[in-house]
Amino acid sequence: MIEKEFLVDSAENIRLDLFLKARLPELSRAQVQKAIKEGLVLVNGRKVRPGQKLKEGDRIELRLPDPRPEDRLQPEPIDLHLIYEDEHIVVLDKPSGLVVHPGAGVRRGTLVHGLLYSYPEIAAVGSAARPGIVHRLDKDTSGVMVVARTNLAYQSLRQQFEDRTIHKTYLALARGRFRQKKGIIDLPLGRHVHHREKISVRTRKPRVAITHYEVLREFRETTFLALRPVTGRTHQLRVHLSAIGHPLLGDTRYGGSGRQKPGCPRLFLHAWKLQLRHPGSGRDMEFESPLPPELKEILEKEPGLK
Repeated sequence: MIEKEFLVDSAENIRLDLFLKARLPELSRAQVQKAIKEGLVLVNGRKVRPGQKLKEGDRIELRLPDPRPEDRLQPEPIDLHLIYEDEHIVVLDKPSGLVVHPGAGVRRGTLVHGLLYSYPEIAAVGSAARPGIVHRLDKDTSGVMVVARTNLAYQSLRQQFEDRTIHKTYLALARGRFRQKKGIIDLPLGRHVHHREKISVRTRKPRVAITHYEVLREFRETTFLALRPVTGRTHQLRVHLSAIGHPLLGDTRYGGSGRQKPGCPRLFLHAWKLQLRHPGSGRDMEFESPLPPELKEILEKEPGLK
């Protein structure tokens, strides 16, 4: 049995399900709401609705059954491309095609399974469903990621992401030419009003999403960009570029029907640089992942300007 207790120490005026979701990142909002409806969550000893507004002094008790044995994560030998490691963190270069953690339709063969094999201690760090994971990259996105090896590092890195003091830079190849060499895309994002599996600017529950872009090189039909997300919304870079009419090459979800360019076998989005404060020493550090060979080859074949 998983038992947790929370005390609301300020008048947050927030819904119970949102309060718990923020403190239990390993659970989806649907899982949190299901637990509340099943009476596994009590507020001041009473069953309540997921939308119950909390007030200062409320005591929340949570009791969830242990995961079934078949649901527990098992270590798997997966090749990890390490950039840096010490007793606090692991920084690695995630290849395109590798899923970061188990989710819908993916139960084995993820980055998390490989981390548990190489670093067994990560099993006790952070979320049981996503041990050590403080951020993620989409399956088709490659590049630099940091993973926590201790709970101290986990809390420090999560706080840095929440405070937006961790800086990430991506490299991308987008369709079309940009009028301005630098700019900001400030378009709130959320679940698509009709296609719930997609993120969109057309949403009933928009959340702030901001991306800085800089043109690095122009080609005849495409533009090579550096992208710096201020916020970290799901699929943010892909949706932002698509929303302004410059979808990323190889994006089969947000690139538009029939608009995929021959010779681009994968999403052209790569997490290039990651800057953070080391959770142990407090030292500022920057890590870099070079552009993968298959993306370099695409750039080299792009037709230049006339």
